[in-house]
Amino acid sequence: MTGSKLRIAILGLNYAPEPTGNAPYTTSLAEGLAAAGHTVHVVTGYPHYPEWDVRPGYTGWKRTEVINGVSVTRLRHHVPTKPTSVGRIHMELSFGLRVMFARWNKPDVVLVVSPALFSCALAMIRIRSRPNRPAVGIWIQDLYSRGVVETGTGGGKLGQFATAVESKILRSADGVAAIHDRFKRHMVKALHVPEPSVEVIRNWTHLPASPTSGAAELRQRLGWQPDDVIVLHAGNMGKKQGLENVIEAAKVADKRRSRVRFVLMGDGNQRKQLEASAAGITNISFVDSLPDVEFQLALVAADVLLVNELPGVKDMAVPSKLTSYFNAGVPVIAATDEDSVTAYEIENSGGGVRVDADDPLALVLTAEALANEPSIGAKLAENALRFRHEILSEAAAVAHYNDFITSLASSRGR
Repeated sequence: MTGSKLRIAILGLNYAPEPTGNAPYTTSLAEGLAAAGHTVHVVTGYPHYPEWDVRPGYTGWKRTEVINGVSVTRLRHHVPTKPTSVGRIHMELSFGLRVMFARWNKPDVVLVVSPALFSCALAMIRIRSRPNRPAVGIWIQDLYSRGVVETGTGGGKLGQFATAVESKILRSADGVAAIHDRFKRHMVKALHVPEPSVEVIRNWTHLPASPTSGAAELRQRLGWQPDDVIVLHAGNMGKKQGLENVIEAAKVADKRRSRVRFVLMGDGNQRKQLEASAAGITNISFVDSLPDVEFQLALVAADVLLVNELPGVKDMAVPSKLTSYFNAGVPVIAATDEDSVTAYEIENSGGGVRVDADDPLALVLTAEALANEPSIGAKLAENALRFRHEILSEAAAVAHYNDFITSLASSRGR
């Protein structure tokens, strides 16, 4: 990467050590830009996701630290015990208000990370109010308004309001980075963002190559029997994942005396409810989030990796877990709507198979079929790894963002 060295501020609610969601990408990008010679300052929140509880040791109203060459300012904000729509808005507004009055270290370019839409709005108010303002780009990881509509959160009026706010925010930026072509299409057609303003830059695999040993030992430690067909869902357990479908699939597996065993690994606001619903079902278990190396080992140790989505979820997000899944070299099952972004990714990669989002029997039968035809699973795993290396390169993505940010700075004469 070449060109001028810039002062870059990245504003986003989530950052390391949060292990899932947007945080690994924001962290990886910030560190990549710093390694390229830019001065990077991140303004973020206190780590709380996916547990929805501030992590132990993060006390006080504000804290600063330097992580791998990146200056990080953390601001205390509201964290809802139950992330309802009202609770999420409260959190975003509390973070956004703190961001408005925080020090950004006089950046040449500000990169605002969404889906924290309302904190983005407050940041944009500060940016646009300054006569000699920095260039500003918005990095869209999730389409906020589509999330409100597709998950049924808050009703139609909230969806209309979120659409109007998102449209105004995106149109006020100097440039927008979208992680998928489907996102760009929606922004241009439904949110009326000028097409030349939107750059598609895919998310990448932020994990190193998967470990080649230790999987058998981890299976044993987690109580996974050698003849179990482990179908692992790793990551957040929230509303949009629709994991009630997995509970129903485990019931089906019980009745069929199937070797298929479902494992939900991670945390989220729906976990306690899911655990209660799964009481008495033998073909399902829950595992707490694992540290990085063990997390990768768990992915490798599974027989199938699962993406499950709520019926009706189509355009709001590209599941971040897919980049980790493709890195593991394990076949993927996506329980999702036929015309969803996730279905497109599965088809485009060749790394898995799709079943309907609300068909638990199909989920069990497909897992059994992959176990009974290991050559098919091996081919899917090979496709996934090839897609990871050819399409999901971190170096290529960071270089693309470097060009994007540099062009924003040039547009403002910075």
